[in-house]
Amino acid sequence: MKKFIVLLLFTLFSTISSAHMAHYNNYNKIEMEIFRNGKSIGYSNYFFTRKGDETIIKNQTKFSVKILGLTIFKVEGYAEEKYINDQLISYNSKTLQNDIKKYVNINFVKDENKFQIKGSSYNGEASVQNIIGNWWNHKILQTNTQISPISGSIKEQVVTFIGKEKINQYGKIYTVDHFTLKSKDMTLPKDKRLDFNIWYDPKNASIVKVSYSRMGNWEYRLKNFE
Repeated sequence: MKKFIVLLLFTLFSTISSAHMAHYNNYNKIEMEIFRNGKSIGYSNYFFTRKGDETIIKNQTKFSVKILGLTIFKVEGYAEEKYINDQLISYNSKTLQNDIKKYVNINFVKDENKFQIKGSSYNGEASVQNIIGNWWNHKILQTNTQISPISGSIKEQVVTFIGKEKINQYGKIYTVDHFTLKSKDMTLPKDKRLDFNIWYDPKNASIVKVSYSRMGNWEYRLKNFE
C-alpha cells in the first residue's frame, strides 16, 4: 500500500508539473550505450530538433551479439517522432532485426482524437493515451499502455515504484527513482512480455538506466546528454 501511494503521488505530481515537451527544450542529444552481460555491444541515440511549436526526435539504434566471433543477433533501426506542442503527430520507424524487416507508421487523426497505426505486428486504431515505448521519454512511467516502437503492437503495463537510490554511472552519481515496468498480463510468452527495471533521474527528467533479462542480462545506460 505504501508503494502504491508513493507511486500515485509521483504520477500525479509528474503529470501536473513536467509531462510536456517543454521539459525537453534544453535537450539536443541523448546517448545511451547498450550492454549485454556487462559488455558494450552498441548504442541507441536520440537527436532533438525544433522549429516553432514543432519538435522532432530522431533515434538511431545499432547493436550486435557475437559468440565465438559469429554474430547471432543484430539490430539496426531508425525512427522519427514529431510533436506539435505536447501532441504526438506522427511516428515512423524501420528496423532490421536479423534480416527481418519490422516497421511502424503512426499518425494522429485530429478530428477523431486517436492514433492510426500501420505496423508489422498491428494495424488499426489506438487511444491517444498510449506512449511510444522509447527510453528518452519519462512519460513511459506515467501510462497504462505503450506502443512498441519497432512493430506497433499495443501493450498494457503496470509501473511500480521501488524506492530512491544512488547509482554511479560513467563517473557520475545520480539520485534516482527506481521503478519496475511489467506487462499487465504476465502469462504472455517471455519474448512478448514487458519486464524492465528503470532508474529515473527527476532532476534532469531523464531515464538513466534500463535493465532486463532475455537471452542474457541487458542494460541501456545513459552515457551523455546535451
